[in-house]
Amino acid sequence: MALPICSMALPIRILGIDPGLRRTGWGVIVVEGNRMTFAASGTVVSDNRLPLSDRLRQLHDGLQEVVGQQAPHEAAVELTFVNKDAGATLKLGQARGIALLVPALNGLDVAEYAPNLVKKTVVGTGHAEKDQIRMMVKVLMPKATFNSDDAADALAIAICHAQHRVTPAAARIAEKLAR
Repeated sequence: MALPICSMALPIRILGIDPGLRRTGWGVIVVEGNRMTFAASGTVVSDNRLPLSDRLRQLHDGLQEVVGQQAPHEAAVELTFVNKDAGATLKLGQARGIALLVPALNGLDVAEYAPNLVKKTVVGTGHAEKDQIRMMVKVLMPKATFNSDDAADALAIAICHAQHRVTPAAARIAEKLAR
């Protein structure tokens, strides 16, 4: 049995977050049916001269301000990849925790996507470079502006979520079919 196509009656604002301890990129898109439009993007920066706890607070406060100003309905965060430097991976994980926590504290559903899926969704290959992501974000959303690669990546994460999200109506239908 095929699932019926669920159309979204109201626009959905999606916040994409590319977590980082120095720079956390964010991007907001609006999804209405199959149409995606750019809303806003930017970068939350922490001061690397401060202790880790203060830097994490800066990320928290900056993302809290973004959520308050942009009023997203859903959020998506990029999964952390493991690199060779365990200390750097741990710090990135702490920044990622802030990126997950802030939307959750604001009552948003938060999805997580692997970097390769984000790249494959936006560029068509899971091993795309930063310049390819920037270019494709501009192709998909010509009015998009971003002040960093991190903000462009955050928009790509939001686009990925728009393409892979499960609407509440589709989830209810799937649940009924599973019974």
